[in-house]
Amino acid sequence: MANKDVIAMKETKVKELAEHIKDAKLVLLVDYRGTTVEADTKLRKDIRDVNAELKVIKNNIIKRALDANGEDGLNDVLEGPTAIVSSKEDYLQPLKTIYKFSKDHENYKIKGGIIDGKVTSVEELITLAQLPSREELLAKLAGSLLGTISKLAVALDQVKSKKEAEGDSPVAEQATEEVKEEVKA
Repeated sequence: MANKDVIAMKETKVKELAEHIKDAKLVLLVDYRGTTVEADTKLRKDIRDVNAELKVIKNNIIKRALDANGEDGLNDVLEGPTAIVSSKEDYLQPLKTIYKFSKDHENYKIKGGIIDGKVTSVEELITLAQLPSREELLAKLAGSLLGTISKLAVALDQVKSKKEAEGDSPVAEQATEEVKEEVKA
């Protein structure tokens, strides 16, 4: 009787995890060996701040959930302690958070992951994590546009100054015509 209950409970966990993986934009498998409680607590807070979650789940359940979704590219990394980081909203910010944490904690390692339903290698994940964020890219774009607009304003001002010096400006022409009318009078 107890075995049937345990099996049913595990099957439920597998189904729930399979659904969660299918709906997630990002699923990271990480090795958390040697992480202190203090560091883990801070990481979990940082992960929650970027609308993601971190769970420690048995490898067997992860493997069965991945198999249920037809994802077998990560079976070879399911050795040793494994935690799952997942996000249903964004894949870049949680990935950047985990990558930054793994740089500061040498024992914490990214094993592999899934981004938008595609199995992704560690190298691809690290490359994505090193890219500038959307906000950084928008700031760079705004800065370059502002620089171009400033150069245009300076150039137009120089053209205006040159025309005024030559007497070709509309202000100078109007003043010249007023002087001519006063002389005729």
